[in-house]
Amino acid sequence: MRFNTIFFDLDETLYPASSGLWAVIGGRINTFLEERMGIPADQTEELRQRYFREYGTTLRGLQVNQQVDMEDYLRFVHDVPLDHFIHPDPELRGIISALPARKFIFTNSDRSHAGRVLDVLGLQGLFDGILDVHTLAPFCKPMPESFELALQAAGSPDRHDCALLDDQARITQVARSQGIYSILVGKPLIDGYADAALEKWADLPALLEPRL
Repeated sequence: MRFNTIFFDLDETLYPASSGLWAVIGGRINTFLEERMGIPADQTEELRQRYFREYGTTLRGLQVNQQVDMEDYLRFVHDVPLDHFIHPDPELRGIISALPARKFIFTNSDRSHAGRVLDVLGLQGLFDGILDVHTLAPFCKPMPESFELALQAAGSPDRHDCALLDDQARITQVARSQGIYSILVGKPLIDGYADAALEKWADLPALLEPRL
């Protein structure tokens, strides 16, 4: 059996969590909650984390519970100087470009943010598409429906011929339960939550080799 389709998460998957970028984006979300939504400053962090746990993303929680301008939210929270935190990764480019499969970004962020990240990392042109928050609406990872929408957007490949890389165990767990080969990035393997774990990008071809 061959993998013919590989889905890559974006944030803290294609670049390390140690970059500090996502912490800054999280701070922007808190500021948005305070300035745009009128949430008291001492409650924004708890609300952001609660919506993330319960709905998959803070944005989805806002859409369910409050009136929010989705495009304003996305522009505001992603207004970050990416090159202060992440940099071109020629090794990663070589590894991804060599994979003999169709490749998609599968992210809860939007296409604009994904494109900017790929540009800064030097990974532009490697992917067959970006499956973003608009593609997945009204769902998001790790909702099972988001995987169905992603598969449809990728041309409906057999899920057993697909692999997914993500830094969140709750997402790889759902992918695995749906028959998608799941690889947890940057964290030790948690039993039942993924099929494999990836700590160094150089190890990715070996993880996929039995089925490439």
